[in-house]
Amino acid sequence: MSWRIANECAERRFGSAARKQIIMFLADKASDDGSGIWCSKGTIQRHTELSESTVKRTIIDFLREGILIETGRRHCKNGYTVIYRIVLERVAALEPTAEPDIQTGVTVDPVQTEPGTGSTVNGVRGSRWTPNHPKTIHKPPTRRREAAGEVEGLELEKILLAYPKDRVRDRRTCLKQIAAAVKAGVESEDLLLAVKAYAAETESYTRSKVCFSDNWFKVRRWENGLAQIQAEREKTREAEAKGRISLADWIHERHPLCRHITNRQIEDLIASKLVTPEQVRAVGLSA
Repeated sequence: MSWRIANECAERRFGSAARKQIIMFLADKASDDGSGIWCSKGTIQRHTELSESTVKRTIIDFLREGILIETGRRHCKNGYTVIYRIVLERVAALEPTAEPDIQTGVTVDPVQTEPGTGSTVNGVRGSRWTPNHPKTIHKPPTRRREAAGEVEGLELEKILLAYPKDRVRDRRTCLKQIAAAVKAGVESEDLLLAVKAYAAETESYTRSKVCFSDNWFKVRRWENGLAQIQAEREKTREAEAKGRISLADWIHERHPLCRHITNRQIEDLIASKLVTPEQVRAVGLSA
């Protein structure tokens, strides 16, 4: 296990919660240089609780994007397992999860051992305190930054409010844990859905069987709900893909049922490059 690789991956955005879960699992198996990762896709699927198709597609995407590379193969009872290496240069090039600091300019010799006397402009003496002096009065945060913080706080509160009310404990710790999950790449909307799913699941439980909120967030119990959400979305995407292929076949075969295809579906088929505008017009539809 390499804390260096895990920390590097934790501080970067990978585009989705599923991609982040998979790269963090792989980072947990890596050496300090990112190499020596050998685990099957089935192992990744069992530990992350994501669908098999999601794991396979994500690994292929990582290989194509250069985030992962294959460095060899290791024999096992089922044949062989591919050995991967996480490419740190590619990970470092990704967008960081941390909010960038607001730059306030650069000063020459900013740290002074004694309070300054201030500059004099037109006979008016400036402040005698240096910028890093304890008595310096700093400007309040901008309205835009303050508003963004309020919106983020409301989102975190909304997630906690969805938890079973009689089992909420240590709100401050819970909000910190929720904020940490969101900072690590989990979408706040997905986390809210996971909390609601747990609340619905335990609605008929006795109070003693429902986990206290601080423990629930601490052990990341929301990951189970997140995996189910991802699996359902994957099924939906697969069903939509099959539906598009079926509609495209109607157009290719000039099937009589083509007249039931809507304009929105036509736009989707053309955007997916399953059909061309000429093929659409050939069956009497407008492209």
